[in-house]
Amino acid sequence: MKHSFKEWLAVTRYWSFPVSTMPVIVTFAWLFSRGEIPCEFKPYLVLILSLLGVMLLHAAGNVLSDYFDYKTGVDNEKAFAVPNLVFKKFEPKEYLRFSIILFILGIAAGIAVTLLSGTGLLIIGGAAVLLTMLYSFLKYHALGDLDIFIIFGVLTVLGAAYALTGTFRPDALILAVPVGIITVSVLHANNTYDTNSDREAGIKTFGMLIGLKASAMLYCTYMVLPFVCIIAYVIAGLMHPLALLCLLAAVPAFKNLKKAATYKQNGLEAMAGLDQGSAKLQMVFSLLLSVGLIIAGLI
Repeated sequence: MKHSFKEWLAVTRYWSFPVSTMPVIVTFAWLFSRGEIPCEFKPYLVLILSLLGVMLLHAAGNVLSDYFDYKTGVDNEKAFAVPNLVFKKFEPKEYLRFSIILFILGIAAGIAVTLLSGTGLLIIGGAAVLLTMLYSFLKYHALGDLDIFIIFGVLTVLGAAYALTGTFRPDALILAVPVGIITVSVLHANNTYDTNSDREAGIKTFGMLIGLKASAMLYCTYMVLPFVCIIAYVIAGLMHPLALLCLLAAVPAFKNLKKAATYKQNGLEAMAGLDQGSAKLQMVFSLLLSVGLIIAGLI
């Protein structure tokens, strides 16, 4: 079965890539604001390779997740997130092969970064690859949110900081909280909306565990906490005041919050589309934060 490039690209769920690439960009901008990015070619090459690597691994995880969701019956004709497998537009083996190829390419990019930065990156990268492969299992046992926070919050920030400086930088973890929370909100919104179909499939996500009311309230909290974190960091002197430029992203965040707050009237429909809304928020929030930090590094 032949498919176009556009169809293969759609399989990766490319719209979700901001949740993996933005933590890398924010980490670069944070280091730049502190004067830790030298005026050399190497850190920019590392940045590009890091972005490529996280996108490939993210895409691999997305494809593998869809494969397992189909094979376990989570995605079916009554409930599906991506219809390609359900309606036989792709064969399951095509998804599995594509996922393997993407993992190999992502690991290759990671090895290239390791050669430029240091072998310590193998620990962080190896943990990220393993947790990405285990995502579906963890998601089915209410641990998907934690898994995603660790991958795209903690490990991506630590990995980017190590790649760019050649040393472990636990102080960079202040970035993992705001960007990680927004990333988790993407998954949380999606899983909450899929509560009924997931229950029928016999799996248990975190959204199912705590119920609709608590899930909607938690999502609203996710829309506020990243801004509180940045304000607290600036007050504490951990970030330049120009980081507050990200507060402009409160506009789309409030839009998402307002929709989730309608759960009493609309039930699960209140969460419909908020996964993509959160992905867009990640891009806007992180880009504004990065611009503010880069300007701080230039002045």
